[in-house]
Amino acid sequence: MKKRIAVIHKDKCNPQGCGNYLCAKLCPVNRTGEDCIKEGDEYSNKAVIDEILCTGCGICPTRCPYGAIEIINLPAELEKEPVHRFDKNSFALYSLPTPVNGKITGLLGRNGMGKSTAFKILGGLQMANLGNYEEKADVRKLFEYFKGTQMLAHLERLEKGEVTLSYKPQQVEFIPRQFDGTVKELFKSESAKEMLKQLDIEHTWDRDVKHISGGELQRVAIAAAALKKATLTLYDEPSSYLDIKQRINVSKFIREHSSENTATMVIEHDLIILDYMTDVLNIMYGHPGVYGIVSGVKSVREGINSYLDGYLKEENTRIRTAPLKFEQSVERVTAFPQPVLEWSELQFAVGEFNLSVHKGALNKNEIIGILGENGIGKTTFVKMLAGEVECDLDQQLNVAYKPQYLDYANNETLVAEFLSRAIEHYEASIVKPLNLETLYGRQLNQLSGGELQRVVIAKTLAENADLFLLDEPSAYLDVEQRIAIGKVIKRVAADRELTIMVVDHDLMFMDFLSDKIMVFEGTPGQHGEATGPWEKQDGMNKFLENLNITLRRDMHSHRPRINKQNSVKDRDQRSANKWYY
Repeated sequence: MKKRIAVIHKDKCNPQGCGNYLCAKLCPVNRTGEDCIKEGDEYSNKAVIDEILCTGCGICPTRCPYGAIEIINLPAELEKEPVHRFDKNSFALYSLPTPVNGKITGLLGRNGMGKSTAFKILGGLQMANLGNYEEKADVRKLFEYFKGTQMLAHLERLEKGEVTLSYKPQQVEFIPRQFDGTVKELFKSESAKEMLKQLDIEHTWDRDVKHISGGELQRVAIAAAALKKATLTLYDEPSSYLDIKQRINVSKFIREHSSENTATMVIEHDLIILDYMTDVLNIMYGHPGVYGIVSGVKSVREGINSYLDGYLKEENTRIRTAPLKFEQSVERVTAFPQPVLEWSELQFAVGEFNLSVHKGALNKNEIIGILGENGIGKTTFVKMLAGEVECDLDQQLNVAYKPQYLDYANNETLVAEFLSRAIEHYEASIVKPLNLETLYGRQLNQLSGGELQRVVIAKTLAENADLFLLDEPSAYLDVEQRIAIGKVIKRVAADRELTIMVVDHDLMFMDFLSDKIMVFEGTPGQHGEATGPWEKQDGMNKFLENLNITLRRDMHSHRPRINKQNSVKDRDQRSANKWYY
């Protein structure tokens, strides 16, 4: 009998809205008198599916008006019970990555595959229940489950208290809610000052944790994790909120603070940073929100290339029907560029910060990438173009603007209503490629960070405007979602001959997306200077020279990779002044 898993997304399931358990009424097994789908208990009114009785007919997932049901036939090799399951008809995790002493192990996969759950189990923050969510987890059964594997040795050390954990969580924004005090009081150690200096945040030492920025908070959390000197250190998405310079610095910091006798593991969606930071890689695959499986350990280069190809050779498993193409954008050359907006020198000052923008122009049918450190005026410039900051810019354009921070915490508007224009005019070109149909019945304040990001991008791109401004559209998105967003932006620009400006810190995303580049330089918080738009080769060269790194292209996937400093390739590119290859 084919093994399958049934998942009911409880945040979407609405028995009253669908006419009192429509799924149960339509189920062929129920019609024979069996209870394949039944009403929830006194604790929850959500539907419940019996996975043994389920025949996988596909009727209930298709007919559920809220997209709340997913029934997936599992691969034949998943003969064992899952390592962990939170509840009936919930996500199932089928394997775990193994920590390797002396190595930094990367964990790569889509959102909703169980990466953070795996981290918590490895660190002893959560006991794996082997799918028995109704019973207390039994460590002896767990040992038997992993008998004959490397994982058994780790779990035995964990049980004996021989594993000391240091964990940098994904959502660092929760730290100020849990700790009230200064950075100095958080660390309780003068030795932390040197770590903060390495991460360029020593100025936060006497500041209240509640009053530091997201990027500063991220680096404080990374320093705290490294300071603990644990045998197992876990970093969950350490590049969030950071600019590219900070991401590279953090990568070096994490490498410097790992050792031969400790294991370090990292979850990361920025492929350039993941490639630069880690030694080996595990890939998590399966079906988002339904089940997750962990691949064997691979070299970083081969692992990332296999992930992009969608085929894991050692497992003989195809994780995707088609490869992900993350190659650089090919510039669209027009015989007669049509200017959309031109400006001479622009100046802006507030408090101690001032921004100078050199003479520039935007043309029709162009995607312009904006690169630079945090705190040197990128968002200020975008707001100037959007009309949200007063300046000497004389423009009469219709502007569509997606801001950096999305605040919809109190917004109860349904996604279908919020996206009404996009659904009416651009369902095929914007809504469907971003997989937003299943969110129609949800309120904006119920969406995750990644879901809200995609919804707001879709709404922005559907507006009737001459200039589109997208500030950090890749935030909260996994690799596949970033590629989907990039393809949609490129298609919209080409089909409607639009001008789109994008601020982002993921260099691979910007390499894939941009036709031209604006470069912002200066001193964060004090002065910013903007030049361009440059032709992409020139703009990337200028930006990478400021960062003091060179990029080469992988021969197999053509994705950009950071050269090791002073390697043959690095020296050759520097001598030829080709920082971007």
